[in-house]
Amino acid sequence: MPYIAVKAYPKDPEIQKRVAERINQVFLEEWGCPPEAISISMESIAPELWETTVVKNEIEPKQEAMLILHGQKKY
Repeated sequence: MPYIAVKAYPKDPEIQKRVAERINQVFLEEWGCPPEAISISMESIAPELWETTVVKNEIEPKQEAMLILHGQKKY
């Protein structure tokens, strides 16, 4: 705990690693969990598949869990 899954348009592997490191650091500092408790996955989704793969299957069914949706804070 926690497991963080990031789905985004394809980016350079080095950018993905830097983003994962920053996410990891935030969870270490803010969540207060030990490093061995954190798991982060990074999945590249092609822009032409974004709507069907992510929006329809993951974002829309989880509206109540969204903290930020399309750039707008929901809290």
